[in-house]
Amino acid sequence: MRRLRYAINTTLDGCCHHEAGLPPDDESMAFWTGRVAGAGALLYGRVTYSMMESAWRRPADGDWPAWMGERETRFAEAIDAAPKVVLSRTLAAADWHAELVRDDPVETVRRLKEQPGDDLLLGGVRLPVALVDAGLVDELELLVHPLVAGHGPTLLAGLQRRVPLELVDRQGFGSGVVAQRFRVGP
Repeated sequence: MRRLRYAINTTLDGCCHHEAGLPPDDESMAFWTGRVAGAGALLYGRVTYSMMESAWRRPADGDWPAWMGERETRFAEAIDAAPKVVLSRTLAAADWHAELVRDDPVETVRRLKEQPGDDLLLGGVRLPVALVDAGLVDELELLVHPLVAGHGPTLLAGLQRRVPLELVDRQGFGSGVVAQRFRVGP
């Protein structure tokens, strides 16, 4: 059975909004590039899919934007090529190497986990809450940035149950970012 890993950047106060001012550094970009490249599929809801597509989809002319340096280009190439599953009842279409699934997200993820292949990587803010509540998330992988945002959407806000975690791995980066991986307990 494939594992489902919820992977996201967060601040010390749990803010996981992309506009919280989480400055990427070389180590965190390399970390996420490796995770995305090794995933069997990326799972997103409508909002996260649209946000990631607008930032990281290869332009029609094939040339990456001038603002991208080497680290951003490596990440963009990995995420652009990765298979994606978009769980949305409202999105009209998904064509960025993506399958659009309008069925119940919980049942869809149960089926995906039973299929052979590499682990699934889950992103976003709202969809992960439903999947953690349903007991489908096996691991949380957090890049905790040394920053207090003070506002914005927070990590797993609205969970209906307490979720015990076991620290599996921890890695500090030179920038002060700490990568932590937790196994979800019973």
